[in-house]
Amino acid sequence: MRGIFIGVGIALVVALLLTPHLIRFFVRQGLGQEIREELSSGHQKKRGTPVMGGIAILIAIWAGYLLSHLITGDAMTLSAMLVLFLTTALGLVGFLDDFIKLRNTRNLGLNKTSKLVGQTVAASTFGVVAVKVSAGDLLTPASANLSFVRDITVVSLGAVGFVVLANIIIAGWSNAVNLTDGLDGQAVGCSAMVLATYTIIGFWQFRNGCELANSPGCYQVRDPLDVALVAAVAMGACIGFLWWNAPPARIFMGDTGSLALGGLVAGLSIVTRTELLLLVIGGLFAAVLLSSLIQILVFRSTRRRVFRIAPFHHHFEMGGWAETTVLIRFWLLTAMCAMLGLGLFYSEWLTATADG
Repeated sequence: MRGIFIGVGIALVVALLLTPHLIRFFVRQGLGQEIREELSSGHQKKRGTPVMGGIAILIAIWAGYLLSHLITGDAMTLSAMLVLFLTTALGLVGFLDDFIKLRNTRNLGLNKTSKLVGQTVAASTFGVVAVKVSAGDLLTPASANLSFVRDITVVSLGAVGFVVLANIIIAGWSNAVNLTDGLDGQAVGCSAMVLATYTIIGFWQFRNGCELANSPGCYQVRDPLDVALVAAVAMGACIGFLWWNAPPARIFMGDTGSLALGGLVAGLSIVTRTELLLLVIGGLFAAVLLSSLIQILVFRSTRRRVFRIAPFHHHFEMGGWAETTVLIRFWLLTAMCAMLGLGLFYSEWLTATADG
């Protein structure tokens, strides 16, 4: 537990202090965000705001994690390193996307194929190692079973099926967080709440792991405390960055940050055996992704639009809501989703222990 407090503090301070240096550097280099032409005049004023602030988030995550282990002397674990690998790999894909946008001075970066290839390579590598590699008699970081709060043993996918599922989960969540990053502070604030929830889940699994408490309802997961540390340092990094990203944002995290954070929450759900529960905890992200999919499908089939513009946070702006109104209400919705997910997680444990 001491390591979690140390890590989150370090990550928060690093993000808080590093971000303004990035702002000044990007301003000197003239690296500013391009804005979609169809967005409101309020968004057009943001043209030129420094982007790629996700670099600060990634550096803060790694600093918090590594320095926490250096100070406590605890060993780093396979599950945590896998999640960090996935986060960093998707952050690199996002960085390339942001860099191309800035170089070409337009709001189009990597093409869909290139981005999909990058996501697939990262997700497949993560999936294969997670389901196949273990040390001694330890569990593999992931299970080939589908999971809600714990493994659903009657739904076994096999190694190949799991890698396919991992690709779907990781691509889905990385794109969901990316689409949510349309208002100042929205994606990073929502991510902080989801990550706080996974900090609690990881610590609870550690306190009630089968290796520590061989009792009814114990969790058969690997490295839960170190996974909780990863979630905690990422939460600290998000909060530190949010100081500068809150409206009016002085810097955007760009795809560098949004793809990384999407991969991070997806990886956390897989190694904690809570893939389906993430649909509840991250319900706002899922709704934003769904709004874009609905818009595309309906428009292609009927040439009509369900929303004024997608993703649907812009729909509410077009309807007259102030950006900060949309932002705060979406934060509140995320908080409610996170609390509901945590409640489902805890109630399942109560039921399991009672039945045992």
